[in-house]
Order: sequence, then structure tokens, then C-alpha cells
Amino acid sequence: MANMKRSLGIGLWFMFLTLPLMVVRVNTINQEIEWRWSNMIWVGICAFAIAWLWQFSINRRANQRAHVAADAHPEVEKLSFAQRLADDPVLSKRVLLVAAAAAVVFPWLVSTGQNFYHVNVMVSALIFVVLGLGLNITVGLAGLLDLGYIAFFAVGAYTYALLSKNFDLGFWTCLPLGGLMGMLFGIVLGFPILRLRGDYLAIVTLGFASITKIVLENWDTVFGGAAGIANIPRPEFFGMALDGRQKSVYTYYIVLALVALTILVTNRLKNSRIGRAWMALREDEIACVAMGVDMARTKLSAYALGAFWAGLVGVIFAAHNNFINPDSFTFMDSAMILAMVVLGGMGSILGVIIAALALKLLPEYLRAFAEYRMLVFGGVMVLMMIFRPQGLINNMRRKYECDTVEGNHDGEK
Repeated sequence: MANMKRSLGIGLWFMFLTLPLMVVRVNTINQEIEWRWSNMIWVGICAFAIAWLWQFSINRRANQRAHVAADAHPEVEKLSFAQRLADDPVLSKRVLLVAAAAAVVFPWLVSTGQNFYHVNVMVSALIFVVLGLGLNITVGLAGLLDLGYIAFFAVGAYTYALLSKNFDLGFWTCLPLGGLMGMLFGIVLGFPILRLRGDYLAIVTLGFASITKIVLENWDTVFGGAAGIANIPRPEFFGMALDGRQKSVYTYYIVLALVALTILVTNRLKNSRIGRAWMALREDEIACVAMGVDMARTKLSAYALGAFWAGLVGVIFAAHNNFINPDSFTFMDSAMILAMVVLGGMGSILGVIIAALALKLLPEYLRAFAEYRMLVFGGVMVLMMIFRPQGLINNMRRKYECDTVEGNHDGEK
């Protein structure tokens, strides 16, 4: 009964808050005001239903926790799919093979004739997968909040655009150079902010992204200003001439290979010595330094390696679009990449991939609801922070188990 009263109060409160937006509508053509009272009723009903389900789920979760705590046999607790996927190597290999096979044949299943729209959409989504995995190193593993990550992406894109335009360098030559330039700017950003934390660190990185965008907009002689740089060459394939569909499919396989390489490298880094240092730094910086971890080197490596992947995929972005300008790299993109890391799970590779694909593909294929996309996005973020603050897939740490040896006090059986 208490839940019903509380849900009813929430519904009435939402009706009051949304009254000017959902009920009052000004018709500028006829110069009259329209009153849409039915919208307010629907808002109240939906708010009441969501609030009741919310309270019901919270009470149910509390009861489940109470039963688990009182259970005398905790080993019978069921594991989630993510835990089983991480603990069972056979299951993980099967899922990986199915996903790889589906990704390889994807262009040939959805692209027919000149209709390669789905391939281009997937290329954009995979580019953001790489960006999410790169930011996952800085934010998810090292715990260094970065609101200007899109600046490194712009550095890689403009590196390829300028080198191809002024020095006639090819895509494959500029690809590693774009990554190295992103890494260099990551180190340049990391040096002055080694001792900053939390909000101060976020403000500095946000300022770095703003400075980068202002420089790109106003230095016309080098970066083309607001007009940007056009006619950026696509990736070449042994000098062969490719049509529009073949170029899109070729770019798709390039970025797919980069996604596979990023997953492999980030997974190895996560379980390496430097990865453990990043996670220790994220948990407690003071204790980490007290244990002998070099804070400066650890932070700089996180910034450098995270920026490397942004610069690398920035080259592919410029080659795929054939055109870039400062408006291609906005703060909203940085916020979107950060949302992918948070929603997927801090430090979770699989979770970041799922979140990146969802946040890029769903808005594209739900264009019929374009007016409500940001409303739905905000609601999903709020619900995620309430019900799953750890993200879609929690970052599970590797467990080490040892067999106990029964025997006497000397350790003999």
C-alpha cells in the first residue's frame, strides 16, 4: 500500500512538472494556444507505472539479498552469463567464433547492389567501439576522468588530412603516424596534470578539447578553418580502382581488423603489470604510490595509450568520410564516448563494445523517434545509474585459487 501511495505521488508530481511542456502548445500560424490535457494524463499513468515497477524491483532485490545472506549454501547461487562467459573458456571461444563469423559476413548479407547504407552505419559504430576501448584504458582502468578525449581523435584525423594533402602520403603510411601523433598529444596533456584529480582533472581535459577545437576553427592557413579539409583520399588497395560499395566494404574490414587488434591489446594490457598498476591507481592513488608504483609513468602511459587508439581510428574516420571540419569533433562526442564506458562497465571490454554498438546503432535505426531520442537516452542513463551503477557487465577480476593440503602442522599429508 505504501508503494501505491508513493507511486501515485510521483505520478502527480510528474504531471505538474511537465504541464507547460506536454499540455500547453502555442500555434504560431493561427495565433492561438492549444491545451492537450490527454498528454498530461498519459504522463501521469506512465510515471505511476514506472515508479511502481521501480519500488517493486527495489523491494524484490532487497528480499533476494536477505535470502542469499540467510542461505546456508551460497555455492548454489547462480552465476550471470557474463561470469560464466569469463570463467568458461569453451563458452567464450564459441561466442567469440560466432561473433567473428557474423562480423565477417555482415557486408555481404546486408549490402546489395548500390545499397551499402548499413555497411557505412556499421563502420561508424565500429569506429566508436575503438574510441570506447581507448577511453576505457584512461577512465575505466586508470580512473582518470577525461572529458576531452575527442581532441585526440581530431589529431589523428587532421594528421592524415594534412599529410595526404601537403605531402601526398598514403593511408597506410599515415595510419601509424596518426596514432603516434595522438600518443604525443596524450603525453603533452598528461605532464601538466599529473597531480590533479576528480573535477579538476575533468575541467583541464575539457579545456584541452575546447582549445583544440578553437585552434582548428581559427587557423585557416593550416587547418582550413571552419570550412575544413575536403577530398581526403580513401584507403588504397594495391593501386586497384574501387567503386563506392567496394570502398565501403574495404573500409569496414579495415576498421573491423582494428577493433580485433584493440581488443587483443587492451585485454593483454589489462592483465599485465601496467594494467594492475592502472587499477591500483584507480582504487587508491595514495596507497598505490606508497606501494612503490611510479605515479607519473603510470598516468602518462594511460593517457598515451588511450590517445594512441583515438589517433589511429581518427585516420580511418577521415579516410571514410573524405571530409573533416572542427564540427566533426564536438563535446557531445566526448560525452557519448564517456557514456559508452560508464554504461558498459568501467574496465569491462565486452561491456564497452555492447554499449558502443547500442548507443550508435539504435539512434540510427530509430530515426522515426528522432524527437524523443535524447529523452530516451537520458532516461536510460538515469535508470542505469540507479539499478546497475556498475554498468552492463561488471568488470570481473581474475580469481586465483589454490588447493588446500590436509595434513599435520609440517604441511605433510
